[in-house]
Amino acid sequence: MISLYLFYFLAFVSVFCALMVLFSKNPVHSVLFLVLTFFSIAGHYFLLSSKFLAIVHVIVYAGAIMVLFLYVIMMLNLNAEVEPSKSNIQKIIGTIAGSMLALVLIASLRDLEIKTLANPSEDIGLVQNLGKVLFNEYMLPFELASVLLLSAMVGAVFLSKKEISE
Repeated sequence: MISLYLFYFLAFVSVFCALMVLFSKNPVHSVLFLVLTFFSIAGHYFLLSSKFLAIVHVIVYAGAIMVLFLYVIMMLNLNAEVEPSKSNIQKIIGTIAGSMLALVLIASLRDLEIKTLANPSEDIGLVQNLGKVLFNEYMLPFELASVLLLSAMVGAVFLSKKEISE
């Protein structure tokens, strides 16, 4: 019963902080609200007994990426005076594009069937079970993703290397 109340509380915090990210005037406040949103989503992962995913979510998103965002925002020193104003045509086109995206999402999720486990186990989110599934059922996509990331790193090093003129 307490997990139901905790779910509703975390859902409220997630939605409220996500809306505050959008409506906050100060970019630093937006980033801080985004950090709170990520922590509340990690709370949802804990409720789903996926402890490993919750910890990784906090470390990667709320830790590393949000610190990077905050650092970039502070380095850019964004001011309202410097930011160019958007014309009404750009606002209308953005509203139409966002509405079309929402329509596509609603249409694609309309026939979605949610499958639940008959007897949820506490072991479902452990690293051992994740490793078994990852290296048994999804071995080929996992290895292809690693090769793709390796080639992207080699390409980034190649592109950033300066030519040496002799």
